Amino acid sequence: MISLSLTPEQEEMRRVAHDFAAREIRPVAAEYDEREEPAWPVLEKANQAGLLSFGLPEQYGGGGVPGGLVGVTNFVVMEELAWGCPAIATTIGSSVYAAGPIIAFGTPEQQQRFIPRFCDQDTVRLGAVCITEPQGGTDVAAMRTTYRRDGDEYVLSGTKCFITNGGIADLHIVFAVDRPGSGWSGMAGFIVEKGTPGLEMGKVERKLGVRASHTAEVVLSDCRIPVENRLGGVNPSVVPGARSDGGSGPNPLLLLQYSRMIYAATSIGLARAAYEYALAYACDRESAGQPIAGHQAVAAKLADMAMAIDAARLLLWRAGWMVDEGLPLHRGEGSMAKCFAADTAVNVTREAVQILGGHGYMRDHPVERWFRDAKVYQIWEGTNEIQRTIIARALVDDRGGGR
Repeated sequence: MISLSLTPEQEEMRRVAHDFAAREIRPVAAEYDEREEPAWPVLEKANQAGLLSFGLPEQYGGGGVPGGLVGVTNFVVMEELAWGCPAIATTIGSSVYAAGPIIAFGTPEQQQRFIPRFCDQDTVRLGAVCITEPQGGTDVAAMRTTYRRDGDEYVLSGTKCFITNGGIADLHIVFAVDRPGSGWSGMAGFIVEKGTPGLEMGKVERKLGVRASHTAEVVLSDCRIPVENRLGGVNPSVVPGARSDGGSGPNPLLLLQYSRMIYAATSIGLARAAYEYALAYACDRESAGQPIAGHQAVAAKLADMAMAIDAARLLLWRAGWMVDEGLPLHRGEGSMAKCFAADTAVNVTREAVQILGGHGYMRDHPVERWFRDAKVYQIWEGTNEIQRTIIARALVDDRGGGR
């Protein structure tokens, strides 16, 4: 038997997140978009409400919800927060972005040392995952940031770009290779704490959308960290099918197969916000003696928007169910959800602007901002072109599986 009903706990989490988004996020979203900076007062309130740590293990002080950082409960919460504002939701979610690699790839000692920091409801602590580089982009195997062992320390050198929370995070998870061109065989992950000499923030990016989310370069100049800050392994109970390519360290692409599903959830919340706004407008706005929602061209747009949002959510919940059941994503189910949800966000926000007409193009209505916000979802966490390549390769590898 298949059920798409949320549990009472998930319904309560959804209600809490939605109420928070309506009360705390939406009223200030436009302001922080204009200011192009994180909404720190909102982050502090979200932290006090437990929205920054609900997905972390209870043993470290987190909420310990079913599915943890990647599961249906997390998706439900992130959709509601993104309904409020995808940029602010991104920052709330990224407050524990660095916790994922530590839980998946870290030793028990590393987890005990670092994860409780993200569960402190008195202090907002942000995380950053540093993978992307100026020359390589999605080609992670072409990474040029290097590490070398020097006594009881590792020395990191290189530049990362387009890093969410780059330079302002309390913990940076940095992926590097032992020599340029070594690819997976020489890759490793490292925990770099805020204030470590040699860790610097480079260029702060000015973006088309999600402007309340901080994005910057991270520059590592002979950055020295203790040897115990190298990520120590892979936890298959957390990441089904987990393994270390080449045997020397964690595979960041494996991490992305799961983390990109969070971005699918925020895409859906963004698309839903635009659809609901356009629907309300179309029911109120009259043309030729009737609401424009009664005109066939507008009605068809609304129908397509609603269908796409529901389909995207079903793809995502399917992937979340697989994670909850401990099933590996053999057919690229995480990429399917991210790719379809991102396309849906772009298409729905575009149509929302169109339904509002000239009003949609003006900053008096939020659909203009949501339209700008949506585009990045087809780009970050792996472009949608790359997602389709991943899905196709997975389908070929999985042929004969009977699904």
